[in-house]
Amino acid sequence: MINWLRENRQTIARTLGSLLAVILLVILLKEESGDEIVSALKRISIWYFLGAILALLISRLFVVGRWHILLRSAGINISFWRTATLTFTGLFSSNFLPTTIGGDVVRLAGAMQLGYDRAICLASMVADRLIGMAGMLVTLPFGLAPVLSSTAGLQSITFGTFFQRGLDFVKRTFGTFVIWFKQPLALAASLFSTFGNMLFIFLAIFLLITGMGRHVSFLLIVGLYGLTYFVTLIPISVNGYGVQELSLTFLLSKFGGLDHSESLTIAILIRMLFIISSLPGAFFLPSILAAMNSKRLEPDPQK
Repeated sequence: MINWLRENRQTIARTLGSLLAVILLVILLKEESGDEIVSALKRISIWYFLGAILALLISRLFVVGRWHILLRSAGINISFWRTATLTFTGLFSSNFLPTTIGGDVVRLAGAMQLGYDRAICLASMVADRLIGMAGMLVTLPFGLAPVLSSTAGLQSITFGTFFQRGLDFVKRTFGTFVIWFKQPLALAASLFSTFGNMLFIFLAIFLLITGMGRHVSFLLIVGLYGLTYFVTLIPISVNGYGVQELSLTFLLSKFGGLDHSESLTIAILIRMLFIISSLPGAFFLPSILAAMNSKRLEPDPQK
């Protein structure tokens, strides 16, 4: 039992963190008037909502493009359709199977099932994550400026945290990008895909807020979501569940000028849109899980 706890302490800690965050979110929902939340939802036009869904689906295609560029430039002869299949399956797994099978594990298993080189695929997924983080770093000035100007007491904590994360990011980057350092065009194209992904995520949030009849500047949305993104990177919950919603609710109400019910509605809707946009992966997941199970059941030929 003790050995099991030691081996799974990170998973246990993230699960407990997720439960705590969700409990806090439920408490926040109970404190808010249900009528106010329903009213905020009703104010969003169906066309704005559908536009937000479309924007997030387009952002997912940029995510597919980013990984596809990394795979192709590393010598993996894979079609865009297969990259899309693996990416959407990973996104779906992250949303619906977060405590047992991570999205990256499913992506890697699927790539191996198709016969692609495991080491290169693994390196490309790490690079994919780091490029996504690099893109989000650009948003920090737009989020930190209003936060630090109004909350001076948080300056030392914020700068210390992000400075340390910046150092860790640089170390991981140099260790991962060995394959792509000689291909600057591929790196530039993948970074362009990251910016495309980010642009349409921010557009989805902007559409929801505008559809609610409120106005928050696009650049402020960029900064506040960037801060939310980095908060969810702290390993205290599974896939950022609860933490993302609480962070975005706080930032939108504190610095975006929305009231609590409106901020909470937007935060929950964004999570819902991420889940909806990952649903195409449900179609491909069974075949990949079956392949993973068959690999576990295959007898070792050396035994």
